[in-house]
Amino acid sequence: MKFIGLDLAWAAHNPSGGAVVTLDGTGGRLTDVTLLGDDVDVLAFIDSHLPVGVGGIVAVDAPLRVPNASGSRVAERELARVFGRFQAGAHPANRALVGDASGNVRGEVLIAALQERDFVLDPFLAARQQTRRVVEVFPHPAMVSLFGLSRTLKYKNKGQGRAALLSEWAALHGHLRALASADPPLHGLDALLATEVTALRGRGLKNHEDQVDAVVCGYVALYAWTWGTARTEVFGSVEGGHILTPTLAERWAQASQGASEGGHAGLDPF
Repeated sequence: MKFIGLDLAWAAHNPSGGAVVTLDGTGGRLTDVTLLGDDVDVLAFIDSHLPVGVGGIVAVDAPLRVPNASGSRVAERELARVFGRFQAGAHPANRALVGDASGNVRGEVLIAALQERDFVLDPFLAARQQTRRVVEVFPHPAMVSLFGLSRTLKYKNKGQGRAALLSEWAALHGHLRALASADPPLHGLDALLATEVTALRGRGLKNHEDQVDAVVCGYVALYAWTWGTARTEVFGSVEGGHILTPTLAERWAQASQGASEGGHAGLDPF
């Protein structure tokens, strides 16, 4: 099994991060991390690692189904009720925001191409199920759950000042190193985490951010495959757009019960 993480830019002219986590005898290992370009480039990357007939999960940080013309999807609203207190809510996704000049949503175009390659858009994973799936994920709530954070890490440059930004990056690198001892473990990050963030600015820092986000997406796919519904939660629905994430430890039993009863999120929010 391989797990591909994509930090997919909403517009094809912007770089996207791509990462591959390969299942081995000890858990997962990062075997590729790169920057990708347009849709042709993204699909070539997926095809090279997950040709037809090979089991794997593609986890994408971008809206993959956006039926609403305005406002937000149910997925964002449900996610905010659980993760908003951690500052981990998602930006609203609607066709006016994420559609291009022709009204196309990049994630939906990607889904159509992957379905031609025998991938199924379905986030409701059974543990260790051999499958070819594509799922929508979001790194911020995933990090809150995986790293036990009280709030999201502010590693994206939002004018918080250079010292504060670098402090958040140091914390994020530390949490990623600790995944080597997680369940499941993730190895092979040494080269990526050897990047001297203090020397990066502008596009160089953004490129590193995109690659790190892609690695987190790939790990979320490995985590979901390992634990299934026992420790993950799906907000929204396949038809209306969804977000799959490792959920809070206090919600593990509730998430599993909701999935066994045929639910899809809709679990009692805090």
